[in-house]
Amino acid sequence: MLVPFFWLVSTSLKPTGREFTYPPEWIPRPAVWRNYTDMLFGPIPFLLLARNTVVIAALSLVGVLLSASLSAFGFARLKFAGRDFWFMMVLATMMLPAVVTLIPTFVLFKELRWIDTWLPLIVPSYFGGGAFNVFLMRQFFLTLPVDLDEAARIDGASSFRIWWQVIMPLSRPVLATIAILNFMGDWDAFIRPLIYITTMRKQMIGVGLAFFRGLSSGYSRWNLLMAAATLMTIPVVVLFFLTQRYFVKGIVMTGIAGR
Repeated sequence: MLVPFFWLVSTSLKPTGREFTYPPEWIPRPAVWRNYTDMLFGPIPFLLLARNTVVIAALSLVGVLLSASLSAFGFARLKFAGRDFWFMMVLATMMLPAVVTLIPTFVLFKELRWIDTWLPLIVPSYFGGGAFNVFLMRQFFLTLPVDLDEAARIDGASSFRIWWQVIMPLSRPVLATIAILNFMGDWDAFIRPLIYITTMRKQMIGVGLAFFRGLSSGYSRWNLLMAAATLMTIPVVVLFFLTQRYFVKGIVMTGIAGR
């Protein structure tokens, strides 16, 4: 895993035309740090696209954590008619390929006049949060003692208050796990922003890099592309190391829940 990353950083520091020399030059001499500034202030507004991506990913993440945790709380801690049936229906949506719903959702957003806005990338996150996220949170919530709910209800707490003040503070591991997975998905998003956003200044970074590669027909500035790719990995790596303890704990605890 470290070899591709090292090759990525090495290529980002090579002069133009020496990216694919053989045998490979692992430590470029001289190292061209200017590739990074050329990418940041080059033909595409890299910083603006990175800011757009961070804003979209952050707003979408808030919606995922809130709506998925509420849905999972209902399936794990509340009793209502057909609970298991509706949970199976939620899981069944994971079997549906995303490409099947691509045209219907595009038509829907077009009728709502949301095309070329960020709304198609953010608003759906506030309606359920995704079947996999609901499943992961439900499995974690099942590991928490039911006595906590009963003690809170004796004190007069409502279901909403139990979710917010009892369950959520104890769920940091699974929240961190879902936060990392969803942030990585939005950070690397390509198909959805390509379809829904037509203005370059509103685009996300993944589409911007593809546009940069297409600017030079038949010849790509691979050193600049690798510099951009290196910059793109930094936020994800930082986020992972900041939440690594919770991430591992969340995976382990949801994996051992067999109920």
